[in-house]
Amino acid sequence: MAMIEMTIDSIRVSLMNYQRVVILKEKMSDRYLPIWIGPAEADAIAVKLQGVAVPRPLTHDLLSSVIDTLGAMVNSIIVNDLKNDTFYAKVILDVDGKQVEVDSRPSDALALAVRTGVPIFADESVLDKAGILLDGETGKPIFEEGDEVPGKNPRVTDEDMKKKMSAFYDFINTLDLDDFDKRKS
Repeated sequence: MAMIEMTIDSIRVSLMNYQRVVILKEKMSDRYLPIWIGPAEADAIAVKLQGVAVPRPLTHDLLSSVIDTLGAMVNSIIVNDLKNDTFYAKVILDVDGKQVEVDSRPSDALALAVRTGVPIFADESVLDKAGILLDGETGKPIFEEGDEVPGKNPRVTDEDMKKKMSAFYDFINTLDLDDFDKRKS
């Protein structure tokens, strides 16, 4: 499967249950990947994205420092799998001239990526399962043409949405997507 480069678009909070979600965006298209993350990891990513100085190293700063001190380097991170609505990731390290993969939660991998400035990738299979396209005008999720059932009204019904996005459906609907186009570059 192909790896697709992503950028961190934003971090959002569901108004329904105050759960955090990090929104990744495909670098070369308008497909988005929402990933639930914990509040501590959301803060760890946001602090770095917003350039906030912290007096003491946070956990992910420590992790970056330990990797560096041991003579390794973070190469990239990959959101590589999605099973039962749980995302999986890997941190790719360069160690003594060879690449080493370390299993990680996506939230921790992303917090490390923003500290080291490395590329973020998603496996195409993950994007096929959970990626969403957003309508530029309404900010609501839309589907690719191939997802429409021939002979049916091409408008996406709530039922179609639930089938396609399972656990993401209710969550996405609680997000305020109106300011998607106002994100920082």
